[in-house]
Amino acid sequence: MENFINKAIEICTEAGSKLILALLAWIIGKMIINRLMKMLGKGKMFASIDETVKKFILSAVRGVLYTVLVVSIIGILGVPMASIVTVLATCGVAVGMALQGALGNLAGGIMLMVFRPFNVGDIVSAAGAEGAVQEISMFYTKLKTPDNTLITIPNGSLMGANVVNYSAEGKRRLDAVFAVSKDTNIDQAEEIIRNVLRETEGPLKDEEMVAAVAGGTNEALELLARCWVVPSDYAPVKARITENVTRAFGKAGFKAPAVRIVSDK
Repeated sequence: MENFINKAIEICTEAGSKLILALLAWIIGKMIINRLMKMLGKGKMFASIDETVKKFILSAVRGVLYTVLVVSIIGILGVPMASIVTVLATCGVAVGMALQGALGNLAGGIMLMVFRPFNVGDIVSAAGAEGAVQEISMFYTKLKTPDNTLITIPNGSLMGANVVNYSAEGKRRLDAVFAVSKDTNIDQAEEIIRNVLRETEGPLKDEEMVAAVAGGTNEALELLARCWVVPSDYAPVKARITENVTRAFGKAGFKAPAVRIVSDK
């Protein structure tokens, strides 16, 4: 009985020491990886590299470092690597099916780097989401919406979806259609719209600005206000033009128009 107790104490002591060493290795290793990633991110090595490629490479390096750390911890715990390889080989089909989505996302991330449909900072619409690209990692792409919501999209889904890049050409067209009563003085209304477009902050002044009749119904006329803006300014400029035209129409004595914005999507 005494031998059994001594053996149990010996086993527990050995296992406990391995667990403590493994925990310390994880904590220290994680600190080293985080410090190393910060140094790489701020280092001269990536100073001249495109931001999109830089973040993707850093994401890949982080994944490799954590893989090495996990393998090292398994070694500290005394688990034979040969046994792990045997188990993985035995469960190869199940593991392959489980990783199918992850591998698809990884392949999608690589394709995004090769074909570059968008870069970090671009305003895009894809896979049912729209926002500014914050990060392109190995498996996921993150978008931030105008209301400051972060959306994470698997790269595999992005590669299989239609991607609209509003920033690709450096400018985006904004169309605002205002409905007014049919007895409105068209020339006066168009002049008001042109003045608003010229005086409002945001529209690109060296691009064409249009004020014209866009259509109408039996009860109303539809007046078009068109200008070009920097893609990242689209939402605030849209709001300013809507407010300024509405106020100007009110001062001119026009009947309160029903206002709606139509973009060029």
